[in-house]
Amino acid sequence: MTNTLTEKILKAHLIEGHMAPGSEIGIRIDQTITQDATGTTAMLLFESMGLDRVRTDVSVSYVDHNMAQFGPENHNDHLYLQSIARKSGIYHSRPGNGICHQVHLERFSTPGATQLGSDSHTPTTGGAGVLSIGAGGLDVAVAMGGGAFYLTTPKVIGIRLTGKLSPWVAAKDVILKVLSILSTRGNVGCVAEYFGEGVASLTIPQRATITNMGAELGVTTSIFPSDEQTEAFLKAQGRQEVYKPLSADPDASYDRIIEVDLGQLEPLTAAPSSPDNIRSIVEVGEIDVHQVLLGSCTNSSYRDLMTVAAILKGKTVHPQVEFGISPGSRQVLNLIARNGALSDLISSGARILENGCGPCIGQGSSPGNGRVSVRTFNRNFKGRSGTREDLVYLVSPEVAAAVALTGKMTDPRKLPELLGIVYPTIEELTTIDINDSFIEKPLSVEEAKTAEVIRPATIVTPPAAPKPPKKLDGVVTLYCGDKITTDHIMPAGSFLKYRSNVPEYAKYVFNCFNEEGKPTLAERALANKDKGIHNIIIAGDSYGQGSSREHAALCPMYLGIRLVIAKAIERIHKANLVNFAIAPAIFDDPADYERISLNDQLVAENFDKALSGSNTVTIKNVTAGFEFKCKLDLTGREREILLAGGKLNHTRQLA
Repeated sequence: MTNTLTEKILKAHLIEGHMAPGSEIGIRIDQTITQDATGTTAMLLFESMGLDRVRTDVSVSYVDHNMAQFGPENHNDHLYLQSIARKSGIYHSRPGNGICHQVHLERFSTPGATQLGSDSHTPTTGGAGVLSIGAGGLDVAVAMGGGAFYLTTPKVIGIRLTGKLSPWVAAKDVILKVLSILSTRGNVGCVAEYFGEGVASLTIPQRATITNMGAELGVTTSIFPSDEQTEAFLKAQGRQEVYKPLSADPDASYDRIIEVDLGQLEPLTAAPSSPDNIRSIVEVGEIDVHQVLLGSCTNSSYRDLMTVAAILKGKTVHPQVEFGISPGSRQVLNLIARNGALSDLISSGARILENGCGPCIGQGSSPGNGRVSVRTFNRNFKGRSGTREDLVYLVSPEVAAAVALTGKMTDPRKLPELLGIVYPTIEELTTIDINDSFIEKPLSVEEAKTAEVIRPATIVTPPAAPKPPKKLDGVVTLYCGDKITTDHIMPAGSFLKYRSNVPEYAKYVFNCFNEEGKPTLAERALANKDKGIHNIIIAGDSYGQGSSREHAALCPMYLGIRLVIAKAIERIHKANLVNFAIAPAIFDDPADYERISLNDQLVAENFDKALSGSNTVTIKNVTAGFEFKCKLDLTGREREILLAGGKLNHTRQLA
């Protein structure tokens, strides 16, 4: 029997279930990553399981999100994470060492391994042949304890690459092209696997750009084969011993095949305000731009920064443009500092920001009102930048450089004519002077016995989830539309510092829908909860897309939200809802969505029995006087978790 690369890695790690279409399987996880915005909660949950040591091959705790540290909360989190990592057998990447995905690609990626991360862009290392999956922090905590990670046997979408990229066309344009074909929805339960003769022309940083932004497709993960490019990358990192060649069988069967001729691609952009609103740079036209940002886990590699530095060398950024750069890692920053490229960037007028997520998650550099911001990031959901009505375009580093010089959206292929700039050829480094001093190794088992864990007062143990009620009797506390992201549910930016304090952070649930002078959603939900009234969310298509942040389920659970009914719910968010005992349901007839209004009373008799074994639940809209059915697309294990009152309780019961 022939296999795709995805199937080969899954079979090698299978510990529960049988790989068949639609069936649930449990796999062994070799590596985990957490970051400070999700990691504090993940580590608190890990401790709640009564475990004192991780049981993975490698687990790494990164600090890369909450770097600005306004007030004591962020530093308190960092102190806790550093101390609990040392004690629990976890590597700790200190603030300033870089973005978790870039650093992990450089220093820990292992072809053929499985990796689970509490961040939706964990698939970045798929560029090096790792089966890397984003998940909620509770799922990662269980994996750190040696537990299986469960997923539905995925369909595998084969993306055959042919040809080679033309000058001024980048890896970013490859994933933007794929997004134009597959969009951000309808790909739940799938893996995007790249193959074909065009793969060999792409370096590991280029492949990592593609697998990173593949998260916006809504797929479980994306993966490239491990080949000579992988070997060269690992050798430069001094880790050639972990290399092994991996690829799909020559006659492997894919569930769907998409053809992409690299040579036919042109510079593209994701226009406001969705990663799949794809247009060509030519089509957008020469609109004025006032901000350009280079970085994020998608485009902050040595190759990306060197490309922009070479384009900007000897030139000056347009006077109306504010240009900021976030290097992906301390390694990248050191490399461009030593070879002079950093000086070229600074001389051109670029501002050098910290090695971290920064503006990508709304931590600074918010654009002005009505001003266009061009970014090399992966998401442009409305308001994510920190400006409510923002105009964010996602582009390649080449386009970003062209825009920075001209002050207008500019096709970089015009730069030779406009400014006499020749497309730079960036040679991949064959050797790198490695400095891992910012990656702290964990203590030995004996040393850990007496190690102190620092627990500042701002870190609050997450509340336990309740068991589902026998009878659901609630009101529609929020009625929302399509493509509600986890940024809508739980805002990032300046609110991130509250993530280790659920009661405080829960005050900002669906903050974007709150109206000045009126009770917030949190206030209304808590008032209902105090009266014994259950809170219900009604949503449209693709509910919960975007970040893996489990607080988008954890905080609503704290507010007494017991049920989400939507036309469709995205994979990671659905898992998080189940993990925190919020039932996810899908309209059996999507037309019923239109018949429901805010504050309607909804009742489901024998709600707990429906969760225990039925594929549907009947709900009565008491206010409007009709009944409708919802599908409960749940595995047996998911039903057990819901009935136990969430995954933490379920895990304790199995211990």
